[in-house]
Formats: sequence, C-alpha cells, structure tokens
Amino acid sequence: MRSSPSNPSIDRVSPASWADRMALRDYWELTKPRLSLLSVITALVGYMAADSQRDGSVFLSLLIGTSLAAGAAGALNQWLEREVDRHMARTRDRPLPSEAISPQAALTFGLALGIAGVTLVWLGANPLAGALTLATLVSYLLVYTPLKRVTAWNTLIGAVPGALPPLIGWAAAQGQIAPLGWILFGILFCWQIPHFMAIAWLYREDYAQGGFVMSTVTDPSGQAAARQSLAHSLILLGISLLPSLLGYTSWLLYGLVALICGLGYFWTAFRFWRVGGEQRTPASRKLFLASIAYLPFLLGALVIDRWLIG
Repeated sequence: MRSSPSNPSIDRVSPASWADRMALRDYWELTKPRLSLLSVITALVGYMAADSQRDGSVFLSLLIGTSLAAGAAGALNQWLEREVDRHMARTRDRPLPSEAISPQAALTFGLALGIAGVTLVWLGANPLAGALTLATLVSYLLVYTPLKRVTAWNTLIGAVPGALPPLIGWAAAQGQIAPLGWILFGILFCWQIPHFMAIAWLYREDYAQGGFVMSTVTDPSGQAAARQSLAHSLILLGISLLPSLLGYTSWLLYGLVALICGLGYFWTAFRFWRVGGEQRTPASRKLFLASIAYLPFLLGALVIDRWLIG
C-alpha cells in the first residue's frame, strides 16, 4: 500500500526552527515586556496630553525609542540581578538564571537596545527628551537596582525613574516641561507606591531569599508597607484632581473619573492598612488589582479630555 503524501501544513517544526523560536522568546522575556509596555504607554500619554501638533515622525520616534529603551532597562536589570534571581521562585526560570541566554549575550543585547533607544528619541524628537530617556535608564539601573539590596527606601527612590516616562513624552511634544507634565510625574510617582507595596507583600518570602531589603522584609507585620500605601494613595487623590482644579481638563470627564478612581484606590489601600495577619494577603491582592485598573481609566480619561477640549 502506498503511503499518503505528507501534508506540509501539519509537518512538525524542525529542531533548528524550534530552537530559533525559543531563542526569540527568551530575548523577548529578557525585555520584561509587560513592565516595558507601561513605560511606553505613559510616555505616549505625556506626548498626547501635551496637546502638541502631533507630528507623526516624532510620535514614531518616541514610540520605537522608548520601547527600545524600556527593553534595555529590563534586559540590563536582569543582567545585574542574574545571581539573585536564581534564589527566588518567581525569577529562577528567567532566561539568565535558567542559562537560556548567556550573560555576555544579555549584556550586549541590553546595551544595543539602550543606545539605539536613547539615540532615536534624542534625534527623532529632541535632546531634552533624549536626555530624560537616558536619565531614566541610568537612575533605574545604577541607582534603584543596587539600592534594592541596601535600603527599604529603594521603592520610593525607584518610583522616580518609573515616573519619568510622561516627562519624556511631554518633552518630545513641546521641547520643555509644563506644569501638567509635572503633575503627570506626581501621579505616576504616587501610584507606584501602593502598587509595589502590594507586590512586596505578596512576594515577601521571595524577596527575603533574594536578599532584597524591602519594607515587607524589614517589617514582617506589613504595617510599614500599608502605611506608605495609604499615605501615597491619599496624596495621589489630591494630585490627580489638580488638572481639573487648574483648568487643564474638565470636571465632567477627567475630573469625575479621577475622583472615582482615586477614592476606589484609596479605599483598597485603606483596607490593606486596616487589616492584619492572614487577612492582609487577600487585601494586598485587591490593592494590586485596583492599581492595575486605576491607570488605564485615569490616563485614558486625561487624553480623551485633552483632545476633546484642545
């Protein structure tokens, strides 16, 4: 009996092709895509909120440049923490601890992305935007990353590079930073504290094994992390209302969304602070989910409001 001809559409992928796909996936994971996406989106929000002429070439340079720079931050951060990552359950399967990518390849990859990203923003937008992109990379990698093993203040310090992307976008649009740009910086800064404190509580054992000096490690009760979350969520509520109070946005759209989102975020932070013991873990999960929901609603309302009234 003659065998049926093979069907190319269902043939197995060759080992070489499969290896190439796995390698691409490993390099993709090296860039910390989810965290990088947040940086890129907030940079674009800064650009669009600036109500500029919306130059297509500048926008594209900002989009690609910040994507490359954010990917570089993720890759170089993992290169710096490759030995620490081996000791934590949630990070030991990353490309470097698992030896899917060599340290030399990761370093070269990260540096290439960083140089390309900063250069593209610098030349495609303007030097101020490029300098802020470089400052974000340097502060994240050379200040925040090493401080995670030195002081529990690392979260507050690390919130600075995390809040710089909106300023990059604003600078790309206008070549300078206006008051609303600094308000966006304040919003991103304060938003990060409850967000990261919730994560720090959920993964406190991992952080302790990795030697990270987080507030949830130095204070196992979680009270210090909860107090910081509560305080910054309250400050965030006030800062987030400034665009409407100062006339940059309307109360009907952005102001209402900021008030509702701010009160909701504050309430989950309050619950995280109020409870103790085993109840703190489910409260931290709710706080984390609230932080994830907060930014899209708030920043989306800001951009829509600015474009409608601009």
